[in-house]
Amino acid sequence: MACFVVPAATAILTSAIGKKVPEKYHMNWLNSMLWGGVAMLAVEHLAHKEVVPYPPFLTAGFSEVFPEMMRVGIPMTLIIFLMWGIMVAVATKVSKRVSYMET
Repeated sequence: MACFVVPAATAILTSAIGKKVPEKYHMNWLNSMLWGGVAMLAVEHLAHKEVVPYPPFLTAGFSEVFPEMMRVGIPMTLIIFLMWGIMVAVATKVSKRVSYMET
């Protein structure tokens, strides 16, 4: 029902600080992954009528929403960060290899 709230809040934060982070960390990749996941989950929840386009927006109460955010939203966000970290590490390694081979 609300697992997309955690990556959405994270995406808002990373989008706000993204310009201050060095380009080598590819914050645009992280933001794309987070916002893409949020969009996908929001559409899925809209299709199942778990989220509605009018207040209170979520069809479940806080007692159901909070555990889902903890059980699904946080692990999902952490996995996105892990995958982004792997992508940045690989890109850095490839970049160093290419620059080494050019010299």
